[in-house]
Parts: sequence; structure tokens; C-alpha cells
Amino acid sequence: MLSPEDVQKVATLARLKLSDDELQQIGKQLDGILGYVAVLDEVDVSEVEPMAHVADVSNAFRDDEVRPSLSREESLSNAPKTDGKYFLVPQILENA
Repeated sequence: MLSPEDVQKVATLARLKLSDDELQQIGKQLDGILGYVAVLDEVDVSEVEPMAHVADVSNAFRDDEVRPSLSREESLSNAPKTDGKYFLVPQILENA
């Protein structure tokens, strides 16, 4: 069983603000998901060859063509920090 602190940490990482009731509900749902994953861990896959893709596809490239996409304003609308033109992110390299 996940603790409320664990659920809150996951919510924070996902940038979700949850009420106490939502934390309890999400906690139960996450427990169910993790329980299902535990069941999957019990499956014997020792005879299954590792693969990168589930379908036998190689070199599936598409033509590089311009298609409609989000405007700059739409792209930046949910960003935590922006200067109106670019996403602003914390500096991760020293002396950069």
C-alpha cells in the first residue's frame, strides 16, 4: 500500500494539485495498478526473445513534410515558466 506521502510525491512530479480526497482515491488506483504489475512479474518470460518492437518492422520512415501543428502561444500555454517566446528551464550545467 502506498503511503499518502508517496502519492503526494507522484502528484507533485506530475504537477498535479490534489485534494486529500483525491489523494486517497488516486492512492487506491495506483495500488491497483502496482498490484497488476506484480501479477505480470510472475509470468515466465525466460523463453521469450528480447525485442525492441512488438511488430516486425524495420526502417519504417515517413516522408518529412510540413503539417499543421500548435501555435507558439498554444505550445507555451501550459508551461510552468516562459518568456513568451521560449520555455524557461532551470540551468543544469555549471559555468554555462
